[in-house]
Amino acid sequence: MPHTVNRGRRKAGRPKDESKRAAILRSAGDCFLNAGVAGTILLHDLQRNTWVGGHAERADRALLPASTFKVFSSMALLEAGVLATKHSVIPWDSVTRDRAETNRDLTLQEAFRLSSLAHFQVGVRRLPPGFMRRFLDDVGYGNRDLSGGDDRFWIDGGLRISPRQQVGFLKRLFRNALPVSPRTTQVVKEMMAIEEPPAYVLRAKTGLTTVPDPGSIGWWVGWVERGARVTFFATVLESVTPPADFAAKRLAVTRCALERTGALPGPPAPPR
Repeated sequence: MPHTVNRGRRKAGRPKDESKRAAILRSAGDCFLNAGVAGTILLHDLQRNTWVGGHAERADRALLPASTFKVFSSMALLEAGVLATKHSVIPWDSVTRDRAETNRDLTLQEAFRLSSLAHFQVGVRRLPPGFMRRFLDDVGYGNRDLSGGDDRFWIDGGLRISPRQQVGFLKRLFRNALPVSPRTTQVVKEMMAIEEPPAYVLRAKTGLTTVPDPGSIGWWVGWVERGARVTFFATVLESVTPPADFAAKRLAVTRCALERTGALPGPPAPPR
């Protein structure tokens, strides 16, 4: 059964509120019931200082970050001066791949939104010697392990990060508390914005990779700004034999939990 966590401050004498909160916690965990894959989702409401988890016993399980690392590597490219703005061009390496939309020069913003591994590998190779090591240490990202190749360590190398660490990293980004310039922070936040209707802003990044152990790994991390409320999320799925809709399940599970907790507009939690 899904596990939930709530580490925020509780107010005494509010049984109705507590009952409602418990129902929301159970409902968010239920988003995993029909997913058919292992994994977890961790949500953190910044203002209320509360945590919600579906299969929260896995919240500290560290895995390859895959393309969620593009949030970090975009900062590295900007801070090192390899790229000046989100409109700076990363050249195509002239290798034709299955995704035709990536077989050309791309701006940083285009490469980020298309999640083009090849373009970020080109960019990372242009970092000054030792820069990535120093930057990982300064920021304190995951386990800071660069083994496996300078342009592959986040895809199938030694780098690992847990859902709880993902949320912590994103909270510092949101609060402008990372050791980077305000310009870099602003550029990365802008690139992460994938939905901006009047009612909310959703900033996020996906990640997907397959390795022998644990198999396929699918991430969706980010946060929702809805009025004064800010909710961070980190979802990761794992499967040795992933279903055809494995990548889509990352988004579906996350949206379900965000809607049921009220972070995103949508159907309320069903009655229990």
